[in-house]
Amino acid sequence: MKRLSLFSFLLLLALLVQAQIVDPVHFSSKLNMLQGDEAEIVFSATIDPGWHVYSTDLGQDGPIEATLTVVKMEGVELIGKLSPRGNLVKQFDNMFGMELKFFENKGTFVQKIRFTKPLYVIDCFLEYGACNDEMCMPPTQVPFQESGKFALKYAEKQKEVAETEKNKVEATSGVVSEQGKEQTDTAASKQEEKIPIVTDLKDYSYIQNQLWKPIVDDLKAFEEGGSNDTTSWWMIFLEGLLGGFLAILTPCVWPIIPMTVSFFLKRNKERSKAIREALTYGASIVVIYVVLGLLVTLLFGASALNALSTNAVFNIFFALLLIVFAASFFGAFELTLPSSWSNKIDQKSESTTGLLSIFLMAFTLALVSFSCTGPIIGFLLVAVSSQGDIIAPTIGMLGFAIALAIPFTVFALFPSLLKSAPKSGGWMNTVKVVLGFIELAFALKFLSVADLAYGWHLLDREVFVSLWIVMFTLLGCYLLGWLKFPHDDDSHRTNVPQFFLGMVSMAFAVYMVPGLWGAPLKAISAFAPPMNTQDFNLYTGSVEAKYKDYDLGMAAARAEGKPVMVDFTGFGCVNCRKMEAAVWTAPKVQDILNNRYVLISLYVDDKTPLAQPIEVTETDGQKRTLRTVGDKWSYLQRTKIGANTQPYYVLLDPTTGKPLNGLRSYDEDIDEYMEFLVKGLENFK
Repeated sequence: MKRLSLFSFLLLLALLVQAQIVDPVHFSSKLNMLQGDEAEIVFSATIDPGWHVYSTDLGQDGPIEATLTVVKMEGVELIGKLSPRGNLVKQFDNMFGMELKFFENKGTFVQKIRFTKPLYVIDCFLEYGACNDEMCMPPTQVPFQESGKFALKYAEKQKEVAETEKNKVEATSGVVSEQGKEQTDTAASKQEEKIPIVTDLKDYSYIQNQLWKPIVDDLKAFEEGGSNDTTSWWMIFLEGLLGGFLAILTPCVWPIIPMTVSFFLKRNKERSKAIREALTYGASIVVIYVVLGLLVTLLFGASALNALSTNAVFNIFFALLLIVFAASFFGAFELTLPSSWSNKIDQKSESTTGLLSIFLMAFTLALVSFSCTGPIIGFLLVAVSSQGDIIAPTIGMLGFAIALAIPFTVFALFPSLLKSAPKSGGWMNTVKVVLGFIELAFALKFLSVADLAYGWHLLDREVFVSLWIVMFTLLGCYLLGWLKFPHDDDSHRTNVPQFFLGMVSMAFAVYMVPGLWGAPLKAISAFAPPMNTQDFNLYTGSVEAKYKDYDLGMAAARAEGKPVMVDFTGFGCVNCRKMEAAVWTAPKVQDILNNRYVLISLYVDDKTPLAQPIEVTETDGQKRTLRTVGDKWSYLQRTKIGANTQPYYVLLDPTTGKPLNGLRSYDEDIDEYMEFLVKGLENFK
């Protein structure tokens, strides 16, 4: 039997993980009446073996804690906070550096309430996080809705009033008059009247019509294109490799290379043994950084990583993180781990022998070089994690580690090359500053995602392009020696490589200038906001969706007698912007999309609140409340075409809602995209 390569194993593992939909936690909820005017909302969980549900009040730096969110409450007020009840496990977690509290097997969360009016409406949901030793679930909601009459006090009072009126009538006439009897009967009937359940959920029965029905089986009848996962993984690997090579050129890593190689050569008289130890040292570096990538993968899981790409809060956090990294590279401060960590590891490596000693030396390198490698690793993990691929962080870190390990291994094999290697110097600070500008530019990308999702319009396309023009102009000025940072030498001069790089940076800034008036700028289309955010646009060769509402677009297509292309996209979707710039701008694709199809773009990360929440039932039978426009389109994508990633393109008949061809995802082959569109037109006819 053939042995699997590491990459093949990772590919197989990813396919197995992505194909699995887990449901490890099962919640039930109820309202328990207490004495007087109090009650409690009880959420009870049954948890599968190996999984645990985190408790409340874990802190901002911890995992997803249990919280209660109120949608609407009338005639009711909360008493205290949501509290756990049952056998809580308390355990210190090294990853978070804090004590965590969670439930295993069974757990209960309770929220105490007090009734303030005879009629009440309760609409809220519990949000919780669950993990096992290998993966975590995304934040999950457990809805609770109930309304009715709280009759303990008010029914007694009504009965007392009715009895008083009855006694008055009997005392006056000795008999109960018909009028008094009618009043008494009316009071009694009001006591027995049942209050219907009242919710804020509008009747969205149209989502059950033909146009919203699943077409997964119909899509399978069409020939679908191959998956591009492997290609994207190779790109992530190459990006990691590039990040590793850049890290080598920093002042925290480059000076360590000759010292480490010389140590192995002097430590062993036999050159073959020195080479073996150097190779082991390089392999240890790979293991350390790959484990870091695995930790990110296992910590978040596939679903949560997919959510990162469209979650505005995470994108704001990523942007701020990259700004901090950039400031560090500019010399504002230095990111360092506690020196005691590296000292202890270094002492341990000296007191041990064999493979463990070499591994600890590699771990010391990782700690000592953190001030330079940390921002690069952070940038890499942020970029690949936000793509939503569960295996991406591991592959990215594999590329980074291999690049970092190469010079130690090569110089150990060929020590004479050390003589011709460039000496440490001010050029390393230049590398750090260039990386700082790059991280600052990418921080704007993440801020743009949040801006688009919430509709703030602070970073529209021309503002984004203007800031990039300024950044790359300043980078060119720095490379040409016109701008200096605190850690640069006063005698610093521009060398020939810096001169050419400065020219490239300046030219790139000039290239982006026409984008201020609407030029497509294909080179940055994956990062810049979409063209429809441009206020002043002189360019007429773009494709823009006329409809961003599924039902309105389908109605328009029926009126025009045209087929529909539904574009499931997202503000934070990099590959969506690439497709719009690289494929949709092709003249033949423009013509067919603008004139022969009705294009509907549905943004699954649109945070605009719905006029009324929508209560739906997923294909697995679970109930869920859709609260934003993005929730609604994401639900449509999951249920209708059986996918939850973007971009996805599906051609539909506007009358039946049936597909006219198979699905199309990210693929910049213009000819194949044209075949996809033409086949849809033929099937429509």
